[in-house]
Amino acid sequence: MAHYVALSRLPLFYGFAAGLALALSACSVKESDAVAAKTPAAPEPLTYSRDMLAEQAAPAELKKSVAVMGAVMPAPRMAVAPMADIQAPGYQDVYREQYQKLADNPIHAVAQDPVSTFSIDVDTGSYANVRRFLNRGQLPPEEAVRLEELVNYFPYGYPQNSGDTPFGVSTELAVTPWNPNSRLLKVAIKASELQSQAMPPANLVFLVDVSGSMDRPDGLPLVQSTLKLLVDQLRAEDKVSLVVYAGESRVVLAPTAGSEKAKIRAAIEQLQAGGSTAGESGIQLAYQQAQQGFVAKGINRILLATDGDFNVGISDFDSLKKLAEDKRQTGVSLTTLGFGTDNYNEQLMEQLADAGNGNYAYIDNLREARKVLVQQLSSTLVTVAKDVKIQVEFNPAQVSEYRLLGYENRALKREDFSNDKVDAGEIGAGHTVTALYEIVPAGNKGWLEPLRYQATEKRAASSEMALLRIRYKAPQQQSRLLEVPIAADAKVPAIADASADLRFAAAVAAFAQQLKGGQYTQGFDLAASAELARGAKGEDRFGLRAEFVQLVELAQSLHTAATPSSSTMAKVD
Repeated sequence: MAHYVALSRLPLFYGFAAGLALALSACSVKESDAVAAKTPAAPEPLTYSRDMLAEQAAPAELKKSVAVMGAVMPAPRMAVAPMADIQAPGYQDVYREQYQKLADNPIHAVAQDPVSTFSIDVDTGSYANVRRFLNRGQLPPEEAVRLEELVNYFPYGYPQNSGDTPFGVSTELAVTPWNPNSRLLKVAIKASELQSQAMPPANLVFLVDVSGSMDRPDGLPLVQSTLKLLVDQLRAEDKVSLVVYAGESRVVLAPTAGSEKAKIRAAIEQLQAGGSTAGESGIQLAYQQAQQGFVAKGINRILLATDGDFNVGISDFDSLKKLAEDKRQTGVSLTTLGFGTDNYNEQLMEQLADAGNGNYAYIDNLREARKVLVQQLSSTLVTVAKDVKIQVEFNPAQVSEYRLLGYENRALKREDFSNDKVDAGEIGAGHTVTALYEIVPAGNKGWLEPLRYQATEKRAASSEMALLRIRYKAPQQQSRLLEVPIAADAKVPAIADASADLRFAAAVAAFAQQLKGGQYTQGFDLAASAELARGAKGEDRFGLRAEFVQLVELAQSLHTAATPSSSTMAKVD
């Protein structure tokens, strides 16, 4: 029998069997409130979806009867009315995905704060994670959106290096698409290419989480398929170890030559999930295996595949990060590959990779696995520049205000730029890195009110708008400094006349801001972002830019569907 049910502002309904429905209807509102009061306090809720709540609240045999609507759940409590005269008990859920909460970069007045300093970032996990949310029919929580990781997910046609630097540097300026009074400054870095066959010998340790939380299709089975893609790329001079952890850690495969592909695949295929998660002991054992097979002047890297849900041994964030920081001194780097949903600890995965001098990617499907471990294998494994820092000094005669788009968790103090003891990001072979500043030319209306009592000395005119400084270390070398003056163009082109790369990067940056509330994008909406990206797809060899346009359009539909209304009707069989 079909019933039509009017749902409240948080639409969720389970199609229970008749007997179970009668049992639930006997529960009073007071009883359900008492249950909710005993529930442990949850972290600050981000966004909730009906399928996430259904996964945790409904037994497996009832999940087929769950009706999921494609909108955003903004709070963890709801009242469901299965029939007009029956009040079902309240539900409360603890949100288990963990993200680092960071405020957007502030606006700076050049007269008071002319220098911006930050560490480079080539992580891309945030984009794939945002895609996972959208493909599940929900807008992502704001904390899951890191603008620079969305922008840097895509390859760009930036110029190659010249001279003895391991990367090329270029800049570009255009009118900001969402603010005619400001300008968008692009700082672009393109690392030197390296074919996979030209890579030095690799000593890789696969560290795989086989705990119970990985017992799902997007957990261990996807990990196994992902690692087998990498096995296909191994050469005879490479070697692989396999370490697993659940309630305890163990070595499944000692260092094995890359030519023994059948043996490595067999070790991967026999893995099974179950038990608790002793992640810290697994990491310790993985580093031991990496040292056992260490290759001087080669690639020595651990690839950690997990949902980050550690619960045995050292499991607090700061201790695990300190462990990775200490171990990177051994010459072994750590790359994290994130898997899974609902209990995913994204903050840990991203920060562990940073601390371990590696990179972070989220694997939501095999296509992403192929991108990270096949198409971009040399970028993932080979570091061409370490501790890369960017510093931009703006000329107050040309620029009055600025804000850096993204890189909130990469900010450095001004004095950190010249301090070689301060860790920064790494650039892999072939990587492209993009940083965007929104700047206000002197004389244009900005975001800040002018100060009444500020000293106003006349500043000398200059043909330079800013000075870009990049400090980096080539492998086994001391840091080097690169300085690039940025000219103040007399006529800045409109965004429509900018390069396809700048137009596309601007569209991605706008989209990221819109997902986080659009504080600065004003009337430039999701439809405008999609249109800007659609006209800047270029060659798009792997279809990534076309996919992005589809994601923006999907987000637009979800945003429209999430517009508050008096009630929503759901059909439940």
